[in-house]
Amino acid sequence: MSDNLFNKITSLPKEQARTLATTTKTRPQMESISSRNLIKHLPWVNVSGGYYRVNRRLVLEIRPGLVTFDTKENEPKIYAPTLNQMPSLSKIKQDELLEQLAGVAEREVFEKDTHIVNHGTKPKQIYIIYSGKVSFFEPGVFGDDNATGTMGPQQYFGGFGLHYDEEFGVEDELTGPPTLPTLPGLSKPPDPPFLHHYLYNAVARTKVEVFKLEYDKVIDIINNFKKESEKLDKYLLTKKEVVALGNRSNRKGESMVQLFSGFHDEEPSIPSTFVAYDSNPREYELSSGQTILKIHSKVADLYNSPYNQTEEQVRLTVEELREEQENEMINNKHFGLLHNVDYRQRIQTRTGPPTPDDMDELISKRRKTQYIFAPSKAIAAFTRECTKRGIYPDTVEIDGRQVIAWRGIPIFTCNKIPIVDGLTSIIAMRTGEENQGVVGLYQMGLPDEIEASMSVRFMGIDEKAIISYLITNYFSVAVLVPDALGVLENVEVGIY
Repeated sequence: MSDNLFNKITSLPKEQARTLATTTKTRPQMESISSRNLIKHLPWVNVSGGYYRVNRRLVLEIRPGLVTFDTKENEPKIYAPTLNQMPSLSKIKQDELLEQLAGVAEREVFEKDTHIVNHGTKPKQIYIIYSGKVSFFEPGVFGDDNATGTMGPQQYFGGFGLHYDEEFGVEDELTGPPTLPTLPGLSKPPDPPFLHHYLYNAVARTKVEVFKLEYDKVIDIINNFKKESEKLDKYLLTKKEVVALGNRSNRKGESMVQLFSGFHDEEPSIPSTFVAYDSNPREYELSSGQTILKIHSKVADLYNSPYNQTEEQVRLTVEELREEQENEMINNKHFGLLHNVDYRQRIQTRTGPPTPDDMDELISKRRKTQYIFAPSKAIAAFTRECTKRGIYPDTVEIDGRQVIAWRGIPIFTCNKIPIVDGLTSIIAMRTGEENQGVVGLYQMGLPDEIEASMSVRFMGIDEKAIISYLITNYFSVAVLVPDALGVLENVEVGIY
């Protein structure tokens, strides 16, 4: 300190005083810690042996799946092996044949409000949606059209014309309609296989790009591929097969239980029956998150006041593992919730932002919806749409705090649901084994366990005096029945 400055001050300078003072410090802070509402509110099942088997009734119907696209090159194309996710092509297992079919699909663009197909016309091709949304309307009883639902990317319609009987194109009369499942977001199936014309208008809700697969080209390719001794029904479903499947299954596609219901005035014979089980049930393997935490022995020995260095390092590492756990439970391609939503439980927004009508459609697809999870921006977009209509969402008390709700169902934030190009998803679910819902999986009782299914194991000290700890977290998530989980897709969060 210069003499001039020293002559001006009359008390001890703070720089000198701090050399005798103790600084009050915080624990290490971490901005990336989130609410982790999915982990908090999901019921957890203790899994022994590392696997969780979901036993279900036998399903007879052909469950539809998404058709995916290969976008690695400049020109997108259909990823051929997924073509057999469409019920009309589900019999085709030969990769070479599927590649040929994918190769003849033609791209076409429809502008907004364009009619893609019209009521009463005969089907000639399958439409596979690459981008945009298609809404379906059927003539109403009193003149106005009824909106029956909306489809989005990776979904399809128009395949019912490929169902035939002994010869392709022969329009045989069938006895009664089969029991058909409802496709995503639709109040009734858009493609009844026993009819030969469209019962609806398909209208481009936005600009829509589709891949068209012409029936004639499909038949020509199959005829050139199959052996002369083989019949076409080896590769394509017949109408009679579809009707037979429907008549042998209940409204959810499960094998029928034969029973008698009615009065016993005429003493009818009581049928015998049994409940068939799925002989190849799905098994969920516990996934693991692991890391090796290294701390120098000098740090662990000397720098432990007021906070223990090892404990703080473990605490922050565990927080990061928990964040990654929730991310995997949402986005993992094998067991993540977004990748395990049934085709018919994928609902599309009608206009873009999430409206009260969209939320009603989402929760109506299952009994006893218990939770809704959405990114905070999606919740904000939903409340804006409510405000436009003069509607004010409910609130419910959860763990002593008020949470926004819709129809009494709490809506929790979940920042692990991705937002891509202004589009995101909203997840709705029923939870718990007793409700045949969604459950979290873990295994308790691990050696050196510090939290449920989370262990910290001492691995030793190396020649450089560095201490190593193996931190491990085991987890997974299972959907017990398809209608326990649903998603509202292509939710726009930037519309004001």
